Amino acid sequence: MGHTRNSIVINAPYELVFDISNKIERWTELFGKEYVKAEVLERKGNEITFRLTDDENKSWVSKRWLYKDLKFAYASRHEPMFPFRYMKIVWLFNETPEGTEMIWVQDFDMDPKFTKFTAERIEGFVNEHSRHNMKIFKDVIENESKLSRRSDVSSGVGMPTSSKKH
Repeated sequence: MGHTRNSIVINAPYELVFDISNKIERWTELFGKEYVKAEVLERKGNEITFRLTDDENKSWVSKRWLYKDLKFAYASRHEPMFPFRYMKIVWLFNETPEGTEMIWVQDFDMDPKFTKFTAERIEGFVNEHSRHNMKIFKDVIENESKLSRRSDVSSGVGMPTSSKKH
């Protein structure tokens, strides 16, 4: 069984971090070159069913449940499961003085028929990819946060009433 935990602090408000990081349609951007396609198949309440296609043109369907008020998202791979017996992912979000800490926890077990790599090697790959991808998330979200703050300042949002442009 494999288990990984990675985290990064993003200098941006929680709402923005949660919204952007859970926008499946943006995962081709947020995960670098890992996914060439990210399609939402169905949205039902807080549940999203989606298909990811990787750079080797392999696709799978997963489900994701968003709990914005509780500051976490849960996901599970569904079809096809191979090379995993299961893959469960939890993203946690904590507000800190520096911004929003985003934590990714992944638990998985490899299918016994998958012999190309050991579970330990897969765990290493998952850790490496997670750290790389989290840096992309950080860059993209912090950039959008800066643009949003500039836009707010130029439009007078957040300024004292007497200082607002009329």
